[in-house]
This record gives sequence, structure tokens and C-alpha cells, in this order.
Amino acid sequence: MPVVELNGININFEEHGSPAGAPILLTHAYAATLQMWQPQFEAWRDYRVIAWDMRGHGGTDSPPTQDQYTEKLTVEDMAALLRHLGIEKSVIGGLSLGGYLSLEFYVAHPDMVRALVLCNTGPGYRKDDARAAWNDFAIGYAKRFEERGLDGFGRGIEIDATRAYQRAAEGLAFAGRGILTQRDAKVMDALDKIDVPVLVVWGADDQRYKSGCEYLAAKIPNATLAVVEGAGHAVNLYKPGEFNRIVLEFLRDNGI
Repeated sequence: MPVVELNGININFEEHGSPAGAPILLTHAYAATLQMWQPQFEAWRDYRVIAWDMRGHGGTDSPPTQDQYTEKLTVEDMAALLRHLGIEKSVIGGLSLGGYLSLEFYVAHPDMVRALVLCNTGPGYRKDDARAAWNDFAIGYAKRFEERGLDGFGRGIEIDATRAYQRAAEGLAFAGRGILTQRDAKVMDALDKIDVPVLVVWGADDQRYKSGCEYLAAKIPNATLAVVEGAGHAVNLYKPGEFNRIVLEFLRDNGI
């Protein structure tokens, strides 16, 4: 797996598919790694598929201080990786935290986005009490890593599929406190300004993200909501065949 030094850290990534194909950058969920996208690598072989580990996860470095873990820094890692690979514009996709970071990426770098694929994710929170409840959840997850090390993982097939690739409980804890937590409604305020094709995919057994996915599909002008029945949070792993079909149809329908 290639590793490149960008923004002062070593970033782990993989490329799959066709070097001549339209690029797709995939960002994983919190406490997972790029390996959660394994079912997509071969199925999307006509595209140039780039998957990476965000800071604190997998084969990417875990910087030693909390201030090195923010959504802004993570978005800039994404941009730096694309520039390193010579990519000016890409489809940007992700699941859960990776989906939210994909929206953050659009807000920061709209000129680098050809389309968005947002899976079992949401736009953040406008109300302080809702944001505080989410942050309590995120910090609680971080505390598990602080107290139990790599035994602090929660449940989920995306976690089970990638647990063996994790190296640093401290990095996961820092990421939980600094990247997973929410601070403002910046993404929500930008949704009606998104002017690229957007696919929102929701695994219907994951009720936590039902309202978030529906909100995204309603507020983004050129968004399509695809509901995958019988799929949980990691919709791409629960129903990989259906997920791949939905995404590939979306890309082709939009000339990508």
C-alpha cells in the first residue's frame, strides 16, 4: 500500500481500477479504514478508485496532540492527496463520518468536486442540544479507546472488516474528540448551494441516519435518494451488489 507524506503526516492510500477512468475518492467511517471499500474496488474497475485512511486510522499516521485532529485538517488531507495524484476534479464519496467529510470537502473545495456520493450520513446539527447529544456520543466512543485501547471498538461490519488494520488506539481517541465531534451548522447552511449531482444512499435498517439522509435529499437541489432495504449502517458491505449497481447507474446517468 502506498504511503505519501502530506501536510506533515504519512497518509496511507490505495488505488484500484483504471488509471484512465474518472477518479473517485472514498473516505471511510469513524473507527474503520479504507479496507471497508473492498467490495467496490473490483466492481468499479472502469473508474480510478482512491481509498485512504484518515489521520489516526489504519496505516496513516496518528499525530501526538489533539490539535492535529480537526475536520478542516482532514479535508485538507483529502485535497492534498488528490493534488499529489494529479487529480483536479473527482467524485467524492464516503460513509458516515466519511460522508460528512465529503460535504465539508465540497464546502471548502467545490471546484474539485464532480459529484458526491453520501452514504448513511447526515449534514450535522443546527440546534445546540442535538449537537451536544451527538458530541456526547463521540466523546464517549473516544473514551473507550482511551480506557481500553484497541479493545474499545463498537459494533459494525465495517469495524469488523477493518479492525485488524488499526494500529493506534490513541489516534482513534484523538479522532473521536477532534474529527467526529460537531461544532457548527456550516454544512447545513451550504446544502442549497451544492450544484453537482449528489447521490444519497441509505441502508434502511439504520434508523439513526434516516432523518439525516432524507434531509440531505430534500435540501440539496440535484440530489437523489436511494434506499437499500435490509442493509444496516455500512450499506456498501451489507448489500454490496445492490450498492454497486445504484452507484454505477448514478455515475453513468450523469455522464461520469
